Amino acid sequence: MPSLKAELLAVLFAAGKPVALKEFQALGYPEETLLRTLKALEADLRDGELGVALERVAGGWRLVVHESALEAVERVLKPSPPRLSKAALEVLALIAYHQPVARAELEAMRGKSVEGVLESLLERGLIRVVGEKDAPGRPKLYGTTERFLEVFGLESLEDLPPLEDGPPLLLRG
Repeated sequence: MPSLKAELLAVLFAAGKPVALKEFQALGYPEETLLRTLKALEADLRDGELGVALERVAGGWRLVVHESALEAVERVLKPSPPRLSKAALEVLALIAYHQPVARAELEAMRGKSVEGVLESLLERGLIRVVGEKDAPGRPKLYGTTERFLEVFGLESLEDLPPLEDGPPLLLRG
C-alpha cells in the first residue's frame, strides 16, 4: 500500500486542478495529518529535482512545472499561454478589485463599452454572474471565479496586489 505522501501526489497528478483539503479527507486521514503531509510534500518538491512543485492556489493545492524544468517543457510541448486582450485585462482587473460590480459601473470606470469583453471573460470562465443589483432593471453583478485564481496563481483574492491611489496598475499608461 502506498504511503500517504504517494497517495496525495497521485491524486494531485490525476486531478489536473487544485484539490482542496476537504477533498483529501476522503482518504480517511485527520485534517492535521493531511496538512502536515502536504507541507512535507511541498518541501520535498521545492528543490525542483523531480521537475514539479506543489503550489497553493484557489483554496487548494495543485502540481505545477517547477521553474527549473520550464525550458524542457517549452521545447517539447511548445505551450501557448492563454492570451487576453488589453481590454479584457482591464475589465478583469476592475472586476477583481471592485466585485460584485455591474456592467454600467464597469463602463463608467473604464469609459468604454464592456459588453463584448464581459462575454469573452464569461466564456473563458474567468468571471461569473454573482447576483443582481437592487436597482431598476435588476442589472447583473459580476465577480471572479476559481478559474481566475488558478490562471493568475492566486490562493485567494487577498493575494491581489494592494491598490495604491488610483486605478490598478493594468489600467495605467
